[in-house]
Amino acid sequence: MRESIDGGIPMKITESIIGNHKGQTIVAHTIENDAGMQLTSMNYGCTITKIVVPDRSGVLENVVLGFETIDEYQANSAYFGSIVGRHAGRIAEGCFELDGKTYELAKNNDRNHLHGGIKGFDKMVWDVEITEEKDAVSLCYRYLSKDGEEGYPGNVRVSVMYTLTNDNDILLSYEGISDARTILNMTNHTYFNLSGDLKRTIKDHKLTVKSDQFLELNEHLIPTGELINVDGTVFDFRSGRRIQDGVVSKHPQNILAGHGYDHPFLLKDNQSEPIHLYDEVSGRYLVVETNQPAVVLYTGTQLGDDYSIRGIRSQKYLGLCLETQGVPDAIHHPLFPSTVVDQEQVYRSETKWSFKIK
Repeated sequence: MRESIDGGIPMKITESIIGNHKGQTIVAHTIENDAGMQLTSMNYGCTITKIVVPDRSGVLENVVLGFETIDEYQANSAYFGSIVGRHAGRIAEGCFELDGKTYELAKNNDRNHLHGGIKGFDKMVWDVEITEEKDAVSLCYRYLSKDGEEGYPGNVRVSVMYTLTNDNDILLSYEGISDARTILNMTNHTYFNLSGDLKRTIKDHKLTVKSDQFLELNEHLIPTGELINVDGTVFDFRSGRRIQDGVVSKHPQNILAGHGYDHPFLLKDNQSEPIHLYDEVSGRYLVVETNQPAVVLYTGTQLGDDYSIRGIRSQKYLGLCLETQGVPDAIHHPLFPSTVVDQEQVYRSETKWSFKIK
């Protein structure tokens, strides 16, 4: 039996080959900590396929949306659990100007660019290696995005690390470095459903977000540039509210997003525990912390019902995303935090998911 670096029994790690993509092997790894929490991720899109955590009675269940096979991911892409990039969110008209040059990007969302394009980071096979430390195991994924990929400038070396700890935390660390000035904004697109094994929708989940402002969207779900104060609206999550409030709301922005949310919320710098998600029935409680300036709340309003997820028919509101990132379409809005990275500048992003019970 292997021993950990401190002489104890290490976390359990299993590896399986689950398919191939264009001749490249798709490998999934499952890490299990001392409490029985499990994280499963594969090197196709750095995709988190399963997170298993206990409810208040100690019952271990999966709390994210994901498939069992590569074919299902390719046939029903909703970015379940994947890394999206080079640039998360929509870029208006599928183009941008940088240093006097216009770059035409792949258009995969009507006439706009979404989540890195037709073949974004979510559809690439990444190199992967395992790192074991005391009370933690990390999966480190690496990929070289070549100059011109989906229209972006610069050769960009990116890495994504998922670390599971014995404290039931998952740390998500992103890095990137480009040989030319470019834009870069990565996030993970996991859909959470804390009910466990998709027993209920997320409409009764209670969400808290320490945000005073959200970004107004146009009819293409792209920021207009206007910041809206959350006061007196169903976008005020500062004291917590159920997702259902946005489902039944008559607010034009909720209706625009398909009777729910698909909006960036601005986060204050260096605040602790800015995001909480709670399912009262199971007692599961997720705390999200990040160094990013925004979180996009997406409540699954565009999920189809023509496929199943591990035996459960897909439907609207089956999961919600908390996409910690830079602001979508920031390149067209000078007042937004910039997502431009200079040549050889190191891009870094950090997010922590802490799973608790109450």
